[in-house]
Amino acid sequence: MNRFSYGMKITVPEGFEPTLERVIAALKDNDFGVLTEIDVKATLKAKLDEEFKRYVILGACNPKLAFRALSAEEDLGLLLPCNVVVYETTVGTTVGVIDPAIMSTLTSNEILADVAAEASQLLISAIGQVEGSRVG
Repeated sequence: MNRFSYGMKITVPEGFEPTLERVIAALKDNDFGVLTEIDVKATLKAKLDEEFKRYVILGACNPKLAFRALSAEEDLGLLLPCNVVVYETTVGTTVGVIDPAIMSTLTSNEILADVAAEASQLLISAIGQVEGSRVG
C-alpha cells in the first residue's frame, strides 16, 4: 500500500470492472455504503466532449461513524462522505482512499480524531481486502 499526504492507494493487475466490484464489496464488508458513484469518464465526455480513462469516484459512508462525527461537529458534512477512487492504469487498476484523519487536522475537536482513526482503519481494511483478493 502506497501512502501519501492525504490518502493511500494500491494498484492491482486485474481489470477495471472486477476491481470496482471488489472495492464496493470490500467497503460493504467494512460497514461502508456507497452513497454516490461518479463516472468521471462519462461526465467528461458528456460535459466537455473529452476522452478520459475509466475513472470512478465513490462516496463511501459508514453511517455510525458519520453520525458520531456530525453529532460532534455538524459542519463536518463539508468533508463527508469519504472518497474512494478506482481508475485504469497501464499496469492494472488503482484503488485510492482518502485518509479520514485529514478531517481531524482541520478542527480541534478531539472526538473527530477518534472517529477519523476508526474510519481510517476500516478503509485500510477494505483496501487491504481488495489487494488480498487479487485474481491469479
